[in-house]
Amino acid sequence: MKKLLFNSVLMVSALLAASCGKQMETTADTTLDVMSFNIRLDHVSDSLNNWKYRKDNAAQMVAYYAPDILGMQEVVKNQRDDLMERLPQYTALGVGRADGKEKGEYCSLFYKTDRFDLVDYGNFGLSETPDSIGKKGWDAGCERIVTWAILKDKVSGKEIAAFNTHFDHIGEVARRESAVLILDKIKQLAGDRPVILTGDFNGTVDSEPIAILTESGMKNACKEAKLAYGPAWSFHDFGRITLENRELIDFIFVNGPIEVERYRTIGDKPDNGFLSDHAPIMASLKI
Repeated sequence: MKKLLFNSVLMVSALLAASCGKQMETTADTTLDVMSFNIRLDHVSDSLNNWKYRKDNAAQMVAYYAPDILGMQEVVKNQRDDLMERLPQYTALGVGRADGKEKGEYCSLFYKTDRFDLVDYGNFGLSETPDSIGKKGWDAGCERIVTWAILKDKVSGKEIAAFNTHFDHIGEVARRESAVLILDKIKQLAGDRPVILTGDFNGTVDSEPIAILTESGMKNACKEAKLAYGPAWSFHDFGRITLENRELIDFIFVNGPIEVERYRTIGDKPDNGFLSDHAPIMASLKI
């Protein structure tokens, strides 16, 4: 009888321990590194700054900093192929903005394959008809899109919603309406999940689109970070813009139960040129 009682106690204790362990696993903080990087499209006019001279350094930079999630802008298909070949540890999502397939620039969303399971994924246009990719919205000079994904951490089981975009460089109305549209889509697609929004927003921190995002509750990582380091700008036009005139137009926004531990603009410059005409930005987050 005593032996039976002892065995029963052991079994209950084991079950409680397993239950508590599982609970701790799902409630513990999750940390991840997020990067946003406008890689500058492959354009013949860039001469010695052409992608063929930059692609190896750009891929090595990503491999070195090893972000868990990476939003890229101005990616055309051959660049996407080059990066996928050089960064096999990542899965790449996205479509070309001109036809919803392979034509035009991508807002590619990369994530570490061994860390996340892909729960859901899609793209929408930044226009009056977001379900139709390939249309210019409002007063935009180009077609613009958003690539998004719901990712599930394989260890913690937590899900996050990641969005990546590139706002128009010409249309003021387009940039304003794009911010409004993204907020609506985040509510629709993310649910109650933590949200990460990366992108080149073609506007400074005091511009109207950025104000629309922050006033809605999106938190600007460079402002929220407990520790920030690096240049206060991101766009340098392959070094042509003087230091005092450079501006921060690339951002990482977060929403929900996310703390920004660290933020930096990566001002690295290889010996043989530039990574891009933009500097990458990176944030370390705790969910």
